[in-house]
Amino acid sequence: MNRRDFVKAAAAGVVGASLPGKGGLGRARRPVAASDRVRVGVMGVNGRGTVLAQTFARAEGAEVAYICDVDARAVEKAVAAVGEPQTVEVDGAPRMQPSLQAQRPVGVADFRRVLDDADVDALVIAAPDHWHAPATLLALQAGKHVYVEKPCGHNPREGELLVEAQRAYGRVVQMGNQQRSSPESIEIVQALAEGIIGRPYFARAWYANTRGSIGRGQPADVPPWLDYDLWQGPAPRTPYRDNVVHYNWHWFWRWGTGEICNNGTHEIDVCRWALGVDYPLRVASAGGRYHFDDDWEAFDTQVVSFDFDGGRTLTWEGRSCNGRPLEGRSRGAAIHGERGTVVLDRDGYVVYDLDNRELRRNVRQGADEGLDTRGGGSLTDRHVLNFVQAVRGEAAPSAPIDEGHKSVLLCHLGNIAQRVGRSLRCDPATGRILDDEAAQGLWSRDYEPGWEPKL
Repeated sequence: MNRRDFVKAAAAGVVGASLPGKGGLGRARRPVAASDRVRVGVMGVNGRGTVLAQTFARAEGAEVAYICDVDARAVEKAVAAVGEPQTVEVDGAPRMQPSLQAQRPVGVADFRRVLDDADVDALVIAAPDHWHAPATLLALQAGKHVYVEKPCGHNPREGELLVEAQRAYGRVVQMGNQQRSSPESIEIVQALAEGIIGRPYFARAWYANTRGSIGRGQPADVPPWLDYDLWQGPAPRTPYRDNVVHYNWHWFWRWGTGEICNNGTHEIDVCRWALGVDYPLRVASAGGRYHFDDDWEAFDTQVVSFDFDGGRTLTWEGRSCNGRPLEGRSRGAAIHGERGTVVLDRDGYVVYDLDNRELRRNVRQGADEGLDTRGGGSLTDRHVLNFVQAVRGEAAPSAPIDEGHKSVLLCHLGNIAQRVGRSLRCDPATGRILDDEAAQGLWSRDYEPGWEPKL
């Protein structure tokens, strides 16, 4: 199947590279009948996870059975929030809709209790990045389907493991890059494949925010509401400091993956999808921590270029601490081709010719979460519903894990190139780094003994 036929089929919902296949079933699990709800446990609810729990609670054919978090306060709030009325879009206008759940979910600290329940069908993972792949692997081994937030792994090897595990265990694994479920994005990707701007050859992804300093953290006692040992989980142990939990972990390599994986995953995935490319030939990165002098280990300013076979290039520009927008958007993507340009974001797209004249527009103003991915919106609703339908065998997943891994791998390669201070040559068949021992040393990580992920 060529790229054009694949895009058409994907837009019609008839192609899924990671549909459930043959494989071990893990622990005993009830079959999901067409008349049953897909019962899920949601892991990590201090931010995005609560939105996902609310979305699953009102999704047709789903039910939230468990709320899991190492923060006892977050569990209590999320359990209550699942039962509250939600604002949803009905015929283009916001409406209040009650939760579809008849019962409140059970709140637990340890997600492994969910995996032991044979009546649970899926685990939804919105915990910190270092947990995404290990929790997914444990869930697959327990016979569960998985909805995992981006990035799908803390490092490249974890993404490879998830692709291997999905094939081995035959469960649906969907990544939370929700723009893959956008009707407007599906429409314009199909139009690009049909030649709306000729041959697309250059894609630009960007994200701009104005984040503050995280300061200098100090050693502190672990708060009584936090199970810090379980929060660290697979990560090597380190004493508690007061500027890490709950959000600042994104900027520390021990737990996080920087802005390119935190937000760039979304726009880089859209660009890769639009260009029809998989793994790069070369990756180069420039940038650093420029804006503040504090504990932030990752980069607040980064420009990465990815060169692909066939004369195609993708760039990422991330500015964590200077929010001036590009193309009038704080986040988005632009696809340039022989006969024009497409600019797209979560609200829709605009097509221009080479003289900058507008040719086509399909935009829903303010329809989705915009800059802050911790919020909700109609794309999250669509993406969650697609996952539920995929588990029930009614649809192909919009964002199967093998596609998610390819996009996340680009983000990891950008970080690796920046950390080693030089360009990388990659195998275009696998994305693996060639002839660079130091860079390849960042392909995986050290784990807390006993927590090493495995198939």
